[in-house]
Amino acid sequence: MGQQVGHSSNHGVFSPQWYNRHQLKGNNLASSCTGALDIGFASLDYLQIGILGVVQGITELLPISSTAHMRVIPAVLGWQDPGSAFSAAMQLAALAAVLSYFWRDVRQVLTGSTAALRNRNFSDRSFLLAIGILIATIPIGIAGLALSSLLNACNSPLRGLMVIGLSSLAMALLMGISEITCSHRRSIGEMRLRDALIVGISQVGALIPGVSRSGSTLTGALFLNFKREDAAQFSFLIGLPAIALAGIKELWVLYHAHIAADAWMHLLFGLLIASISAFAAIWGLMKYLERFSTWPFVAYRAALGIFLIISVNAGWLV
Repeated sequence: MGQQVGHSSNHGVFSPQWYNRHQLKGNNLASSCTGALDIGFASLDYLQIGILGVVQGITELLPISSTAHMRVIPAVLGWQDPGSAFSAAMQLAALAAVLSYFWRDVRQVLTGSTAALRNRNFSDRSFLLAIGILIATIPIGIAGLALSSLLNACNSPLRGLMVIGLSSLAMALLMGISEITCSHRRSIGEMRLRDALIVGISQVGALIPGVSRSGSTLTGALFLNFKREDAAQFSFLIGLPAIALAGIKELWVLYHAHIAADAWMHLLFGLLIASISAFAAIWGLMKYLERFSTWPFVAYRAALGIFLIISVNAGWLV
């Protein structure tokens, strides 16, 4: 499943120096871990990386959890788990898609808030939205730093299929309740700083595989009575700093892990594929939410959660 390491920096996943220091045991472990960092993607081939890139790009922006699918699909197909480092770095594909799709909104926030600062117009809507995005980023920034060693660890308990199944089921329930009980009448122009903080706190749940960053923030915005398409837009804009910081931080960690050139090529190929599929996903989601509810996502998440819980209990998946 993986290559032998320690022979040549051009052929192994890690350098000989790293291998000699850590003395990892077993080909599978050596091809998926550097210290406590899980980088199983390095042992996959380009076809597998391409398939996972498509899945990552689509599921990162749909409210169905990309991390869950990055864990479930390899488990079902018998592939090496690509690892949390792959999932986190692939978020940069979602960043590119969101910036491309919402570029006018992003530019308006940047130029409008800059002008508001110059004119000391602190009630300007662009300025308030920019502050809201920053406020919403604080909770997940703190939680992500606090849990980073656990989230990225090899064989992290948070990446267990039972955890993913239970969190998928819980999010299906919450999203369904938001559809039944909330009015969905508010627009993004009515966003208050309190709303941004609440959605930001809900974004912390995305650190648990199966919850979904877009799913948690979309659901949080729906509970605040935002229209579905505005809730999605709010979710994506608020997620920009968190997605950028998580992806860049993961690239930095991988750089200092001294993974070999072929592992970087795997990652870059995955990013390219994921970027294309992510843009298609965001375009389709926004068009869909203009006319329809989130019930199909509720049903899908519930079915996925039930399938995983049964599969783990029956021993079909581990």
